[in-house]
Amino acid sequence: MTTMRYLPLAMLPFLLQAQVPENRFEKNVQLYESADKAAKPPKNPILLVGDSQFFRWKTLAEDLPGYTIVNRGIDSFQFSDILYFQDRLVKPYKPRLIILHVGGNDLTQGKTTEQFLADFKTFVARVRAEQPKVPIAFTSITPSPGRWAQAPLRIKTNQAVKDYIATQKNLHYIDLWEAMLTKEGQPREDIWVADRIHPNHDGYLIRVNIMRPLLGKPERKR
Repeated sequence: MTTMRYLPLAMLPFLLQAQVPENRFEKNVQLYESADKAAKPPKNPILLVGDSQFFRWKTLAEDLPGYTIVNRGIDSFQFSDILYFQDRLVKPYKPRLIILHVGGNDLTQGKTTEQFLADFKTFVARVRAEQPKVPIAFTSITPSPGRWAQAPLRIKTNQAVKDYIATQKNLHYIDLWEAMLTKEGQPREDIWVADRIHPNHDGYLIRVNIMRPLLGKPERKR
């Protein structure tokens, strides 16, 4: 006769936790947390949260001198990843303005416009629970030549987010799409690096010129 052995109920949460796979960006987030421990982050910053277009913005300090900015972009991030790490990448900084750039990876991985909009609404609701009046700006998904086959879906998703933002207070839409097209409505080839997906410095300067009015005056002299 076989004797059945039962684990104590107290062990169940630990077993369930062990079965949950670690998010693949955990180490990236830990690096940011280590940096914050080494040097205390500034108070009331402008917070950039999003994917590689923020992560790879290496000229940020010279492009926006005088502004107090915390950049928490992560390469290959999707909105679901932002939501997963929101308590660690957004909440601790108590920002005066949050700027999002995300979406290209979501659509490339098969997310629908409706799924993406639902994620955006969830993000806003969570922020509002902590900071009811903080402005949140969404920078549109860009028309990169390397992803031009997705143009109809990207346009649809941008418009869905824009329409929702128009119904809410303290939400802003930063339109990069039109500014990155030629007069013929095709993606400019001169504002991207070799992969034709990520912007070069001229591409980032387009972003700077469009979003600067939303930032207010610099906190420090240049």
